[in-house]
Amino acid sequence: MSSDRVLNAAVLGATGTVGQRFIVMLSQNPMFRIHSLGASERSAGKPYSQATRWKMSEQIPQAVRDIVVKSCDPAQYAGCDVVFSGLDASVAGDVEKAFFEADFAVFSNAKNYRMAEDVPLCVPVVNTDHYAVIAAQRASRGLRKGMIVTNSNCSTSGLVVPLKALQDRFGPISRVMVTTMQAISGAGYPGVASLDILDNVVPLVPGEEPKMEVEVRKILGGVAPDASVCAPLDNMRVSATCNRVPVVDGHTECVNLEFAGEPPSIDAIKQCLREYRCEVQELGCFSAPAHVIDVAEEEDRPQPRLDRNVGAGMTVTVGRIRPCSVFHVKFTLLVHNTILGAAGASILNAEYAAKKGYIL
Repeated sequence: MSSDRVLNAAVLGATGTVGQRFIVMLSQNPMFRIHSLGASERSAGKPYSQATRWKMSEQIPQAVRDIVVKSCDPAQYAGCDVVFSGLDASVAGDVEKAFFEADFAVFSNAKNYRMAEDVPLCVPVVNTDHYAVIAAQRASRGLRKGMIVTNSNCSTSGLVVPLKALQDRFGPISRVMVTTMQAISGAGYPGVASLDILDNVVPLVPGEEPKMEVEVRKILGGVAPDASVCAPLDNMRVSATCNRVPVVDGHTECVNLEFAGEPPSIDAIKQCLREYRCEVQELGCFSAPAHVIDVAEEEDRPQPRLDRNVGAGMTVTVGRIRPCSVFHVKFTLLVHNTILGAAGASILNAEYAAKKGYIL
């Protein structure tokens, strides 16, 4: 049964940059009330305004300034309906497992459980059908309310949106090559040293390439016939090359792809991307963008500074769509890495879960 009540939300990793983005977005969202903030033991016991080094361009929301930060112990979070995790992967595994097993609904930005067979790896404008595994996830652990849903790596989140639209309309995609130019905010705070990134491009984002290559196949796949596990694609090959560039927010990606069958025309591709819609839009979820994909016709777009906030950061902008002499088509996309690529995806996942009755 759909839940339209205001949900009490906890944010774990609340003092980090992803946690801060969660706080900004949740404070503007009528579906949630920020109930609890969690962080490391060194921050626990302090008012939030004293525990964090605030790095958002918006001010700390007045309603959370004096909330006393807690340690990440599920016993301290009674009354919370949803738990958002912005924890670093080095600690997220054990903490998220503890909350999940304590019967909390956990929406995670961390990588730790993304590839678990019975955990939805969900970009909410792409594959909400993967929530079908939640019943089996709960049954196998004897849980009533507990669940864990992850969102993808920030670069993956942008890539799968146009791929999903094209796959749905034109059939399987056999090969994808992607080269990313990733913003420094994706590295968190303090992030990349200034002497490494100023006047420079770093041709390595550690761990990013293998994550993209496997996550795309899981997200664009389906669910097993018995709805017990997710079923990644086995007929798509993905090759990723990831670079860090001196941009604050917004990941740019250059994509080349090949269809398994006869390729559509460039005009048909543009029309497909413009017309793409998804379930969170049909349900009227608060954070769902009016347009999932914005097709830029200007020859020099998208650009991070100009396009990252389209759709309040929840829209993927695609431009430079043209034939490819090696594959079938190539284009450039832009995704806001800390909104659709991180906190925004988790929040929209929770909105969807509430609308569909998964949050009890």
